[in-house]
Amino acid sequence: MTQTQEHVQIARVTHWLSGAPVASTSGRSAPVYNPATGEVQAHVDLASLQEVDHAVEIAKAAFPAWRATALSRRAEIMFKFRDLVDRHRDDIARMLTKEHGKVHSDALGEVARGLENVEFACGVPHLLKGGFSEGASRGVDVYSIRQPLGVVAGITPFNFPAMVPLWMLANALACGNTFILKPSEKDPSVSLLLAELLKQAGLPDGVFGVVQGDKLAVDRLLEHPDVQAVSFVGSTPIAKYVYETGTKHGKRVQALGGAKNHMVVLPDADLGMAADAAVSAAYGSAGERCMAISAVVAVGGIADDLVAAIAERIPKLKVGPGSDPDAEMGPLISGEHRDRVAGYVTHAPQEGATVVVDGARHGVEGDGFFYGPALLDHVKPGMRCYEDEIFGPVLGVVRVETYEEAVNLVNANPFGNGVAIFTRDGGAARQFQYDVQVGMVGVNVPIPVPVAYYSFGGWKASLFGDTHMYGPEGINFYTRAKVVTSRWPDPSTSKVDLGFPRTR
Repeated sequence: MTQTQEHVQIARVTHWLSGAPVASTSGRSAPVYNPATGEVQAHVDLASLQEVDHAVEIAKAAFPAWRATALSRRAEIMFKFRDLVDRHRDDIARMLTKEHGKVHSDALGEVARGLENVEFACGVPHLLKGGFSEGASRGVDVYSIRQPLGVVAGITPFNFPAMVPLWMLANALACGNTFILKPSEKDPSVSLLLAELLKQAGLPDGVFGVVQGDKLAVDRLLEHPDVQAVSFVGSTPIAKYVYETGTKHGKRVQALGGAKNHMVVLPDADLGMAADAAVSAAYGSAGERCMAISAVVAVGGIADDLVAAIAERIPKLKVGPGSDPDAEMGPLISGEHRDRVAGYVTHAPQEGATVVVDGARHGVEGDGFFYGPALLDHVKPGMRCYEDEIFGPVLGVVRVETYEEAVNLVNANPFGNGVAIFTRDGGAARQFQYDVQVGMVGVNVPIPVPVAYYSFGGWKASLFGDTHMYGPEGINFYTRAKVVTSRWPDPSTSKVDLGFPRTR
């Protein structure tokens, strides 16, 4: 193949500014792979500092008019956007499968969960209602209002290239902010499709922009004086960096980090239900979910039977390209990440764990980034396969004797994103939700991602910042409160009074 032929066949993923795609002039780009084949299918532009500044300039110029747009009009645009995403959900899902690798059914689920957040934002006139106190003092009324921040940015991860941007942009735009999205350079194309759908919905040019890029673009957004807030989802080290850098530059930051999600299985749990849930939550999307279960905590005598039940289910899973309608689990995002995940399984026996199922035996031919479901038993704290967020299809089983040991194990972990308990005992479940130090708890639900009218976020090293993502806390994050105390002229009560204002 000649260079000219290659250039024609390989797509170029660009920025989106002022309501249209804009090619970069930086001269820098990065490859976008098809994880199922290992082939380069596109090149994504990587922004220069000047291009990031230009994107912020555009968003800043668009803010006054967008802020002044009536709530009813903003809601109308969100409703239209919701309808367009719904009508194009299959197109979005196919794009996710092509660049991320997840199977089509899983991609459709991602779109559905993102769509919930757009639907929540459609209620912005109600969500931005303030409070009013008549007669707080004689002739004085006090009321509160919430106002947008200005230019805000979202830095999103490779594992949910549609859902996480929708977590952020829907609320941010509905509240009256202008928004700049910096998607992952590993699977960037869906960002442009979302931009096109927003334009079709009637969003004015400049209100939403996409900057493709790498660390250079991230750092500039974190430092730029005209960016008022940054939302981030990614690994804990980067989340901490984003939070510290952004706040140091005076920004409001919510940075969601990594996870080590546990699933506690009590001796009275329904064994089949628990095994099904563990397999589903550990291996869905090849384990590349921040809410994936990566550690099953088997309490008491249920451990042997539970490990056997999980192992029995694994060979029945079909690993293959996401485009295969029969495939249940696709490839990992890159060859480097696949090799890293495999290293944890290879190293586990040296630390005392038992490899029950080796993911290297997945049976998929070719150069794709595949690694099959892996199951480790006798995992303990201190082992690399327990301490690290593997972010792949590796499930470790930790054995403990009592409920108290299980809770202490979960609470001692530095992550606090999600956790689940499987039991038939309502009292034990209620006590668990009280005792456990984790932000999102499932009772016989392995992946307790909140619905859109609650908020998403963990505790400890899984969240840096004071507010969770989307839902009511998302509205609070993208607005700031203002309290107005008013009195209208009444000559009969007007006088000079140097005393401190009192309400009675």
